[in-house]
Amino acid sequence: MSEDAGKIEWSEGDPRVLFVMNLVLSTIFATVVVYGLSYADLAAFSVVNVVSAALVLTALTYLVTK
Repeated sequence: MSEDAGKIEWSEGDPRVLFVMNLVLSTIFATVVVYGLSYADLAAFSVVNVVSAALVLTALTYLVTK
């Protein structure tokens, strides 16, 4: 048996998949945040606000991970 048996090889993954995953998770988080802000009467719950927050979160996470 070789010494490499049982070792896990790590890769960075496909950038397209990571980008889509980042976009989906950022959109979900942005929806929750905007809903919370609308519940507290600090912002309106609208598609524009959710998309704007999702784009900001996506850009921030992209910049932080690079």
